[in-house]
Amino acid sequence: MSSATVRTGYADATAAPAGAGWVVFASILLFIAGTWNFISGILAIADSHVYVGDAHYIFGGLNSWGWIVMLLGITQLAAGSAIVNGSNWARWFGIFVAGINSIGQLAFLPAYPFWAIAMFTVDMLIIYGLAVYAGPQLREA
Repeated sequence: MSSATVRTGYADATAAPAGAGWVVFASILLFIAGTWNFISGILAIADSHVYVGDAHYIFGGLNSWGWIVMLLGITQLAAGSAIVNGSNWARWFGIFVAGINSIGQLAFLPAYPFWAIAMFTVDMLIIYGLAVYAGPQLREA
């Protein structure tokens, strides 16, 4: 007898469905990005010296962009908690929120360039994880 495992054609009941890790990763990233955006928005509203002082924005100033980023953070936290609950609309809500946040981060680029590009990259990972691996096929397994 060899020590190789015998495959019977039946799926292992304890195995996670394909892509479950990406969905968990995307929801964790939504929580982290939402928390970062919330704190970043509070810092911008308080006119913190963390941001570039003489930046020119698409519209408004640092204070108005602080409110926008803080509200984006709150919606990301809501999307992350909805994805953890496993509803299908939460997948699309998470993709939408990450897409809007990626656009918002590119518009927030003059205030803190490196951070905005890092957050844009996080949003792209969230969109990839939710678009490719979340959905009905994940819950069927």
